[in-house]
Amino acid sequence: MTIAETLAARIAAVTYDGLPDEARHWAKVAIMDTVGCILAGADEPCARIAGRVAAIGGAIGPCVVFGTTHRVGPMDAAAINGTASHALDYDDCSDTLGGHPSAPILPALFAVAETRGGNGRDFIAAYVAGWETETRIARGVNFHHYEKGWHPTATLGVFGAAAACAKLLGLPEEKTARALALAATFSSGLKANFGTMTKPLHVGQAARNGLYAALLASEDFTSSTDAIEHRQGFLRVFNGEGNFVTDPITAEWGSPWDIVDPGVAIKQYPCCGSTHPAVDAMLMLVRENNLTPAMVTRIESQTHPRRFAHTNRPDPRGALDAKFSVQYCLARALVSHQVLIEHFEDGSYDEPEVRAVLRRVVSSAWPDRKMDLSEHFGAGVRVTLTDGRVLTKSVKRPLGRGPSIPLPPELLRGKFIDCARRALSPEAANRLHAMLDGLETMDQMRLLTEATVPRTAMAAE
Repeated sequence: MTIAETLAARIAAVTYDGLPDEARHWAKVAIMDTVGCILAGADEPCARIAGRVAAIGGAIGPCVVFGTTHRVGPMDAAAINGTASHALDYDDCSDTLGGHPSAPILPALFAVAETRGGNGRDFIAAYVAGWETETRIARGVNFHHYEKGWHPTATLGVFGAAAACAKLLGLPEEKTARALALAATFSSGLKANFGTMTKPLHVGQAARNGLYAALLASEDFTSSTDAIEHRQGFLRVFNGEGNFVTDPITAEWGSPWDIVDPGVAIKQYPCCGSTHPAVDAMLMLVRENNLTPAMVTRIESQTHPRRFAHTNRPDPRGALDAKFSVQYCLARALVSHQVLIEHFEDGSYDEPEVRAVLRRVVSSAWPDRKMDLSEHFGAGVRVTLTDGRVLTKSVKRPLGRGPSIPLPPELLRGKFIDCARRALSPEAANRLHAMLDGLETMDQMRLLTEATVPRTAMAAE
């Protein structure tokens, strides 16, 4: 059997009842978090532009563009909602994927649920199957794939979207394998575009293309089911001979489920996850010592070279650029004692007080023997005060970076409500939270997508 055929058999065998409680729990957490991120990103310029382009020619359809009154076709909905899901860089992460696992899957899966039906239990099972698929392929190609310059959220996420959609569509194994082979052809996304609107667009395209692959396969569209391991297939073309392994892609599927171990990482801050350990360390120092900008003469941070490469932006020149600037994020943490969505809006990165602190921030890559940075997710911060004291703090993993150090329930709920209220009324945000909390009891997923439309807009229709 080819890799695609083997994965297709695994995907077909996934059931809600067959999943462990931990997998169901973390699936619900991630789905809720992603819905909040889509709503928060719905009014971002990249999502609005994607929506305007989709509307050229008056395109309309049955699927909701979250947080708006617009309805478009399934693939346009996947593309627009997918772009919105990653617009703020606030969506969940996966250690295995080296990126954001839910954002490419869920917008595509919601489009299937709206047009083809499906209850909450089937939706959760399909989502977990998609997550497992993309992270299994990731085990075969990372970290070479990531460091070479591919954007795994998109290049691997398209496989997750295709797998999840095929599962919810109820495709047989043969057609699911074809969908994965089509996804291999559709895979794209370059890290060169980080810090621009194109990064979230990668996610929108991955969601759209994953759905497209599943729909084509459902209509008997043909593809080469050895497109992953073929001598001119995905693995060799994207990674190069000798830079991938195949056994981890199919071995030990669901043992354990990747969404449980290493698990889903939920972001505390709406910026690149590679900045988070440094931000955690900085905020600890700020809160423990009541630091203000006037007390600080110098801030030094160290990040793993893998993560420093795309977060070393000492002079961010745009909101999206600022999300990838560890220097800006540290300056903002000192100035505001927190890092929020609004700190990446309306020219916040250019505020005089922040710019003054930014000039005192010096960042570099590992190593530093004085700091305990045994993981590539870690970071260390060293702050020199005007009175000559030096404060240091290191963080191996930021809070929320996996089930072993989860965000507490109150922070999860607070993040969702804060995100959802950017598009919905407080009452509607609370109702939607309750629906997502009981996702497994839902008979019609369309009721959930309808709840993402502003109520005043629904009344006016």
